[in-house]
Amino acid sequence: MDSTGKEREAVQLMAEAEKRVKGSHSFLRGLFGGNTRVEEACEMYTRAANMFKIAKNWSAAGNAFCQAAKLHMQLQSKHDSATSFVDAGNAYKKADPQEAINCLNAAIDIYTDMGRFTIAAKHHITIAEIYEAELVDIEKAIAHYEQAADYYKGEESNRQVIFIRGSANKCLLKVAAYAAQLEQYQKAIEIYEQVGTNTMDNPLLKYSAKEYFFKAALCHFIVDELNAKLALEKYEEMFPAFTDSRECKLLKKLLEAHEEQNSEAYTEAVKEFDSISRLDQWLTTMLLRIKKSIQGEGDGDLK
Repeated sequence: MDSTGKEREAVQLMAEAEKRVKGSHSFLRGLFGGNTRVEEACEMYTRAANMFKIAKNWSAAGNAFCQAAKLHMQLQSKHDSATSFVDAGNAYKKADPQEAINCLNAAIDIYTDMGRFTIAAKHHITIAEIYEAELVDIEKAIAHYEQAADYYKGEESNRQVIFIRGSANKCLLKVAAYAAQLEQYQKAIEIYEQVGTNTMDNPLLKYSAKEYFFKAALCHFIVDELNAKLALEKYEEMFPAFTDSRECKLLKKLLEAHEEQNSEAYTEAVKEFDSISRLDQWLTTMLLRIKKSIQGEGDGDLK
């Protein structure tokens, strides 16, 4: 059957499911088999949703999954209801990002009510990614990453503590990166320092700690050169391995160039670092913000 045929069949199933639901509301049906008809309607809505997916009618698929989710809740089947809301959200993501968020929030409400905070955190991340990529609302993306991190951290007592802590850190690092871009430097510094401190004693993660202290120092540098010097001394004392890192050596060269107001030395130090470790967009942005504070730089670049 082609996609048009699947869509036609899905519409018929939706109509039949609606009849079952209405029939279940009658007095006699309520006494004799009302729930059975609701269960049948649930199954029909789900089948219709999958047919709409085949036909690539994502809004209709999302709506059908939503109908199934509401009926599952009516039947006191919270897990099935949450699953259907997630399926609805995934379908709507391709057609209506805001409706996708509404469905995922409905699933999150159910999962948190059930005490399933790790899975709720996962869906907060999905919502954050929709705000990042589709709706371009960074403040809301930050809020959902923060909520996900809080839920992950609240679950650290279980056996998957290393995985959960890593998931929480990923969310926090997203928040820090966006906070710095939005010039919320103190917030970014606190997160980078927190994650750096949490990872520096872990044999598997300590290699990443230098990156987090580096980024925290850059945020300090943008705000105030003296702050950056003091922070650098603190990080070297806390984490001696940082001293021999390329990131620490770059910071010292940049501080010296900035103190001398020498934009050429600043640029040369950045170019040397970039020739071995390519700068990403975030680092480039932060380094440019610092360079602009060198007298006479205006809107200079790093070349």
